[in-house]
Amino acid sequence: MKRIVIAGASSRSGKTTAACALLASLRKRGLTVSAYKTGPDYIDREHLSMAGQCQAYNLDTWLMSEERMTELFAFTSAGRDIAIIEGAMGLYDGGINSTAEISRLLDAPVILVVNARSMGESAAAVALGFREYDRRVNLAGVILNFTGSDYHEEIIAEALREKGIKFLGALRRDDGFVIPERHLGLVQAGEISGFDTGRLAAMFESSVDVDGVLRLADVDGESRCPETLVPHTKMGYRGGKPAECDIFPAKKYDVRVGVAQDEAFTFVYPESLLTLSAMGAEIVPFSPLRDECLPNADGYIFCGGYPEIFAEGLAANATMLDSVRQCRKPVLAECGGMMYLCRTLRDSEGRCWDMAGVIPFTSYMAGRSVMGYRTGVAIRDNILCRKGESLRGHEYHYSRIEPEYRGDSCAFELSRRDGGGTHIDGYAHGNILASYLHTNFFGSVRLAERFLDVLTSSRV
Repeated sequence: MKRIVIAGASSRSGKTTAACALLASLRKRGLTVSAYKTGPDYIDREHLSMAGQCQAYNLDTWLMSEERMTELFAFTSAGRDIAIIEGAMGLYDGGINSTAEISRLLDAPVILVVNARSMGESAAAVALGFREYDRRVNLAGVILNFTGSDYHEEIIAEALREKGIKFLGALRRDDGFVIPERHLGLVQAGEISGFDTGRLAAMFESSVDVDGVLRLADVDGESRCPETLVPHTKMGYRGGKPAECDIFPAKKYDVRVGVAQDEAFTFVYPESLLTLSAMGAEIVPFSPLRDECLPNADGYIFCGGYPEIFAEGLAANATMLDSVRQCRKPVLAECGGMMYLCRTLRDSEGRCWDMAGVIPFTSYMAGRSVMGYRTGVAIRDNILCRKGESLRGHEYHYSRIEPEYRGDSCAFELSRRDGGGTHIDGYAHGNILASYLHTNFFGSVRLAERFLDVLTSSRV
């Protein structure tokens, strides 16, 4: 199974651009690809999906065990010619969930992307340090990014060769290939116009040894699960039943799950929807921005996203808001989904927009982010777990909720992975669970079982 990790020496090395360019180049050659993002990031993963024209997945050893992570990789890469894995932050950042650790668990060679702007031979010293830091990591080659000339490229390439580090090529400074950013990360793939993957592939082919990349990716190893047939669309996972495999529970559910999926709500783990589908659920996508009302379903998921950016359009869709207010079926809302369920949303310019008003809060944009892995303990029974049970998740947001969470409806006590304190989060009342916590059903199948059990029982 050919597989390769595209890692960075640091954030903003250009690894997303390099990974997307490689995917587009491989597709141009007629190869079938699978794509992955290490860690909890939603946005980079969608860029990979667009470039590879495949559903990209997250590989994360906090949201799922090491065994589950390798099972997900094996299951979703089976039958493909090559798997491209984009790392997060710098190669060794993130501790137990670092790109380096995931590359070792998957026995995947690493190509390091080095931002060579304002550096000469020092770029080779950076690569040498990364190679020597942990010899258990197979740092197989280097791609330079943001080089300014042939001379600039050659002095670094020669220094790399002297140290026995394979030089695979260099990408020149070109604003046409820079993916714009906003709070929470890169601008979403579906919002960027004029980002030509064909031109990106041609640029990559002309400056990087793609054949050399393929040779490095040719490592031993077999997938243990059968191929899954999961269609990719711009809107995410759209249904289709995965192949039978023992990594999913044998119990099946005959339910329909409505999932908010449009420009405002894109932050959902595709492996979560894959898990629900494998357990028998029919995934019914809908758009809070454009649809008139909720679809016919047994329960609904409002995932995260950018409701603050699309607040005007969400507020203008009065029939959808009224449909949500009238809903009595189970509703799971994460982060941006919770903001949509609030009474009002106050954006970064201070404008206030009416939202669904299902939960008694206002959301507003703050100047500082909250980010990190969390362990949550349920304060009371809810549609994902029972009082006292724990779950793992991730939160990353600039918004806040006011007034503070009330004691008679608080959902979770969250603790940081680094042990840096606890805080109360979320709203749990009746069939509604809203929280800043993003969870992953593939990593915690019992949460999916609890959710589907609630949907089944509430239908009776």
